[in-house]
Amino acid sequence: MARVSRILGEAAEPAQLIVVSALQGVTNALVALTDSVDDPGTALAALLQRHLALAAAIGDAELHAWLELDFGACATQLALARAAGWSAATRARIHGRGELWSARCLHSRLRHDGRDCALLDARAVLTVRQHDLGAQVDWPRSQAVWAAWRGQHAQVHVVVTGFIARDASGADTTLGRNGSDYSAAIFAALSGARELTLWGDTDGVLSADPRLVDEAVSLPRLSYAEACELAYFGAQVIHPQTMIPAMQRALPIHIRNSFKPAHPGTRIDQSSQREVAVKGLSAMLGMALVNLEGAGMLGVPGTAERVFGALRAAGVSVSMISQGSSEHSICCVIRDADAARAQHALTQAFATEIAAGSIQGVALTRDIGVLAAVGDGMIGRPGVAARLLSGIARAQVSVRAIAQGASERSISVAIGADETTRALRAAHAAFLLSEQTLSIGIIGPGQIGAALLEQLRAAQPRLRCAHRIDLRVRAIADSRQQWLDVGTELPADWRLRVHEGAATDLAAFAAHVHPGHLPHAVIIDCSASDALADAYPGWLRAGIHVITPSKRAASGPIARWLNIRAAAAASGAQLRYEASVGAGLPVVQTLRDLIDTGDALLAIEGILSGTLSWLFNHYDGSRPFSALLREAHALGYTEPDPRDDLAGMDVARKLVILAREAGLTLEVEQVAVESLVPATLMNLERAQFMARLDELDAAMAARHAQAQRNGCRLRYLARLDAHGAATVGLLEVAETHAAAHLRATDNLVQFSTRRYCDNPLIVQGPGAGPEVTAAGIFADLLRVAGNLRSNP
Repeated sequence: MARVSRILGEAAEPAQLIVVSALQGVTNALVALTDSVDDPGTALAALLQRHLALAAAIGDAELHAWLELDFGACATQLALARAAGWSAATRARIHGRGELWSARCLHSRLRHDGRDCALLDARAVLTVRQHDLGAQVDWPRSQAVWAAWRGQHAQVHVVVTGFIARDASGADTTLGRNGSDYSAAIFAALSGARELTLWGDTDGVLSADPRLVDEAVSLPRLSYAEACELAYFGAQVIHPQTMIPAMQRALPIHIRNSFKPAHPGTRIDQSSQREVAVKGLSAMLGMALVNLEGAGMLGVPGTAERVFGALRAAGVSVSMISQGSSEHSICCVIRDADAARAQHALTQAFATEIAAGSIQGVALTRDIGVLAAVGDGMIGRPGVAARLLSGIARAQVSVRAIAQGASERSISVAIGADETTRALRAAHAAFLLSEQTLSIGIIGPGQIGAALLEQLRAAQPRLRCAHRIDLRVRAIADSRQQWLDVGTELPADWRLRVHEGAATDLAAFAAHVHPGHLPHAVIIDCSASDALADAYPGWLRAGIHVITPSKRAASGPIARWLNIRAAAAASGAQLRYEASVGAGLPVVQTLRDLIDTGDALLAIEGILSGTLSWLFNHYDGSRPFSALLREAHALGYTEPDPRDDLAGMDVARKLVILAREAGLTLEVEQVAVESLVPATLMNLERAQFMARLDELDAAMAARHAQAQRNGCRLRYLARLDAHGAATVGLLEVAETHAAAHLRATDNLVQFSTRRYCDNPLIVQGPGAGPEVTAAGIFADLLRVAGNLRSNP
């Protein structure tokens, strides 16, 4: 109460009409008492203690005595009602007691703080009649009584009980759900107030339910129509009935947070701002879909009237209607509790047509949710429905029915109840009401994976603030253990958490990365596991994007690769593997752009190994080749076993990836590969091989000398022609060749095409190292996020 008094004291308005609801949970407790046969003593005692604590904090002995007396009267009323039977008026008298208690407490607090304050029991003024559409105010009678009461109470501040009223006969009644807000709107209208402020526990009206959408934002402004649509489709902040008195009098409504009084909240008025297409999204659960279908409905007048007449007679309210222009079917979304009654009513109403076969029957689908997108900016703006449906489709959610009114202010879709959260989150992201969120799982936190994780951790805040891209690393796994997390920030001690994690379970890993509330998921495979590539089709079909620097999938068996590509095409999930060829260089994307724009590939030639590039860039004959190899190994430029580099298979796999990108069905076995490892050294243990590196020197020195005599340099080149002939080996290149003057670990890929035939297109730069490879993966990740945002 002290906080409420402080908020009211800081307000600019000199006169205030303060409508009070019950303390949190009190009305529910009172309703439970009227529905229970148990002794109410314990529950009433607990409620009394809560209110006595308020009186003690104020130091008001008179309030303390009044509360004890009124709680005693409440106990007596409960006992009498249980003995004599409940009437609607008696229930209302008990249910509305909480407002009487809280209003009396606030009145005492304000007077304690020196405010000139009157107390009004709303039942003395407000007369309503109960109707199918809720409590309807008797405005002439209530206005007259209010004017008379106000004439006798001129205090600047008036505390009024919310929720309660009387009917025309003088019997107690209530205003129903959110009744205190409705009371506030009614008394604002009766008193001719300039504006109505509703204080609650949220920062105004939010763009979506924050319990389902973490990124829901407070909306600074809404029109009455937008607020009504959101409220109808499940938004809990304001009830449509509350807005009726305000709308009739063009009275602005402010929704504010009493726990954050400095927050501006949301202003609702008659103005319409159309800069943004969709202001908010809302969802309803506990729905069902009933569908009437048959050729006998085509062109028959009055079918819809019979449907709605039957449902009305059965007491079933229709939340959403959808009918095809062919008139072959009509479906209605209703509350699930009414589903069986609705199906029976329609079956009876159309029994003749069903028996004749002109109508197939009445189909009922339960466990339905309804998602609605709302905004005045939708009016006359093309593409809004496409954007909504595209966002939902990317989340792998199927739409059962769709409806849009002629006002174009809202679009609603019926979907499976278990998919509603995912669809809501996806639609919210699609309209950029929140950061575009990608749930990320990383497999293989070795050198490259670790570098990527650190790059992500450093970039997360900037991407979120500057570009509204929210990259959430929610799972990390190695071959033995995995760590599953739900946080938005990657902790610095992620290595320890993986080490202490549970045993790796790829099914659980994928399920965690692709949860119901996050619509977009990506798995980044930084491992060298060939078996993991077998999991790609399943991930892609589930809508999980896949990024990998590994060559295993794209250069593996062609049948598996085609299956992976088909899975991506079927689901729309993205498959990216740029780093598998050139680390951070845009080699694959460049080739893809050439092909996609209609160019014809004539040949590819290049240096595709950073290790071999470094070795032959430095090998000038002044030092033995084995000495350079040992130095490269010590610097970490080679694999732990250098034969993995010298054998040429890594280069062959990269060439196969490029060949397949160009449309060729090349297998690794079809590449002619020259290994730099003599057969005598190939099958040794690694330590033995390292001890006998000197055996490489004589042959390599001879080839170097021959190249010098020819005015050339040695380079380990990969070559592919337009017919699919592929070779990998050590060749002599002229001093004028692009590969003759590379530096360090540079890779170089030269594309000869119909457009670039005389002067080939060259991509060159560092092609090895954890940091540059991780950067290539990161770039692929941002391309995935960018494509999600750029869709309609």
